[in-house]
Amino acid sequence: MVVLVIAVLCGLVIGPTSISTWHIVGNALSHVGVGHSTLTPLQSLIIWQVRAPRMVLGLVAGAMLAVAGSTFQGVFRNPLADPYLLGVAAGAGLGATLAIVNIGGGNAVPTWTPLLAFVGAMVSVALTWLIGGRSLRSTPTTLVLAGVAVSALFTSAQTYLQQESSSQSIARVYIWLLGSLASASWSSIVLIVPYVAVCVAVCVLAGRALDVMSVGDDEARSLGLSVRTLRLVVVTAASLGTAAVVSAVGLIGFVGIIVPHIIRLLVGTSYRRILPLSVVFGAAFLVLCDTVARTVIAPSELPLGVVTAVIGAPVFVVILSARRLGTS
Repeated sequence: MVVLVIAVLCGLVIGPTSISTWHIVGNALSHVGVGHSTLTPLQSLIIWQVRAPRMVLGLVAGAMLAVAGSTFQGVFRNPLADPYLLGVAAGAGLGATLAIVNIGGGNAVPTWTPLLAFVGAMVSVALTWLIGGRSLRSTPTTLVLAGVAVSALFTSAQTYLQQESSSQSIARVYIWLLGSLASASWSSIVLIVPYVAVCVAVCVLAGRALDVMSVGDDEARSLGLSVRTLRLVVVTAASLGTAAVVSAVGLIGFVGIIVPHIIRLLVGTSYRRILPLSVVFGAAFLVLCDTVARTVIAPSELPLGVVTAVIGAPVFVVILSARRLGTS
């Protein structure tokens, strides 16, 4: 919670325009009738229409990606599982490419890009489940392999569309694929929050069942757990929430794989602890990364996916090294 508070303050305070923390707190309190604001109209506009939506969207996206990654790692008993395991990234990328290339003529159309990215992500996940998850004897391995096949199919289709498009269209697609919170607005937050809230709640409440599943499918069934139903519910929830987030912010890597590992090192392997803590730490992690992305080369901005990769890859290497030393 301390890290989360620090991340929120960084998201609101740090930027090209210098605004002190106390002025922001005073302005926030003035909205509920306590004291009066000392911010100028321009400063108030920067805080509540530029930085605050961006910060809140970062909190929502980070929480969902971290919880989805933790959920997939529990369902598939695979420490390398991430929110894009079942083809969400490939489907969303294809949908966004269709919107930018065929509808926008090289421009990222505000209405069509998120919508088609969301539809593409859900179509990809549905196709993955139809191929690898329908059978009563389906296993996590068959579902993962189906996700790999569907991802390859959608990625090849996206590559073909990019090959037939202009350089401007390709540039727009790559900007979207690298992820960003620059287009955050209160309307986009309101649009995805219902999906994320329900999906996060479903995943967190499934923590006890995921602990049972960690002993294996056959053992879990012998304990009375409906493994196939649980897998369908949590995979659907994690994929739906991830698709909603991706449609708004693009593809942001490493959040869903790094955060669960950090939490696991701190509190152990129980998903009853990992999942709720992933909500808090994932939200804080993405907001801090976005603060770096928008300030390190100001007034320009780094793609958020680049920052999460630059931070996440070394952290992942350190985590793996620590685990190897701990087991040797």
